[in-house]
Amino acid sequence: MRTLSVCSTVALAALCAACSRQSEPETAKESAATNAPPVVAVARAAPASLTRTVVLTAEFRPYQEIEVHAKVAGYVKQISVDVGDRVKAGQTLAVLEVPEMADDVARATAARKRSEADVEHSRDELTRAQAAHEAAHLIYQRLFDVSKQRPNLVAQQEIDDARAKDLAAEAGVSAAKSALAAAQQSVQVSEVDQQRTSTMLAYSKITAPFSGVISKRYADTGAMIQAGTSSQSQAMPLVRLSQLDLLRLILPVPEDIVARIHLGNSVEVRVPSLNRSFVGRVARFSDAVSTATRTMETEVDVPNANLTLVPGMYAEAVMTLDRKENALAVPLVAVSTNGNRSTVYVVNSQNKVELRDVKLGIQTANRAEVTAGLRDGDLVIVGNRSQVQPGLQVTPKQIELAKVSEQ
Repeated sequence: MRTLSVCSTVALAALCAACSRQSEPETAKESAATNAPPVVAVARAAPASLTRTVVLTAEFRPYQEIEVHAKVAGYVKQISVDVGDRVKAGQTLAVLEVPEMADDVARATAARKRSEADVEHSRDELTRAQAAHEAAHLIYQRLFDVSKQRPNLVAQQEIDDARAKDLAAEAGVSAAKSALAAAQQSVQVSEVDQQRTSTMLAYSKITAPFSGVISKRYADTGAMIQAGTSSQSQAMPLVRLSQLDLLRLILPVPEDIVARIHLGNSVEVRVPSLNRSFVGRVARFSDAVSTATRTMETEVDVPNANLTLVPGMYAEAVMTLDRKENALAVPLVAVSTNGNRSTVYVVNSQNKVELRDVKLGIQTANRAEVTAGLRDGDLVIVGNRSQVQPGLQVTPKQIELAKVSEQ
């Protein structure tokens, strides 16, 4: 028994010694791993092209849109367009039947011809009056000359009678000239009246004031249309005409970027429903900020020659506020801002962490321009920085950031 106990004790001691020798390397490895510098994710400060934009939303509207009314009342004799038809400026849309207006034109034409006849008659009367005056004046002049050469040969009464006839004939010429002028004025009045009635008759043919698309039709053949200028009743239009080859976007521009809006600025217009982008330009703005919304209405014109875009479509307008080439940029996640102070953690050439104050310029959705505090090639920490302190020895691991659109 004693011999067995001694053997067991020796075996147990040998086993413990073996276990102790086996655990020593593992403990050393754990200790080395615990003392190794932590790995941090870094990105390199490098020049980049930065663009700061703002995205505003709106709906497309026609560049022009009107309800086409008739100038005169009448029945629709013919309507040659329907919804969806493209028309050109000056194209006939409908013709009205207005029989009494043709009679007015005929009456005005007859009145003008009568006035012209009166003018011819007045010219003849003027010619006769001038001839009579010339004859009377010659008689008077001869008698007057004889009385001077041979006094008492011609009675004074005869000379006075001749003088009176001469003056009467002269007055007749003046009257004939006045009558001719009145007749000529009457012709002008008749011509204006005829032109007016002809113009009103021409209004029975309704034409397109500009090129566009018929977006709605209100009347059919035979319908009675009231004059659009009538205030007695609500006149029914014939069609609605929309100019769609150029569309408008009316954008509510926030007050803080109003000063950056300029006429002619290029605008990228994204249409999610078409998954396409179009180019527009700032065409006009109200130049006043609404006190209710603190925005300024700004209109962007978007060409639509193929009529791909439709009024009412939702659109996103991307307006460029700032653009800078070769700007020293870092990921925005690397920057900490506290009030007016901006800082980044930099891994220096000894792989130690430094806290740097930086000044920022343009900021985009994912990058920021650094105007002071960094140089090209500096490594900035972009990962979790809660355990990072200035002076800490680290192992930098540079990561490739996904390319993010600056638009």
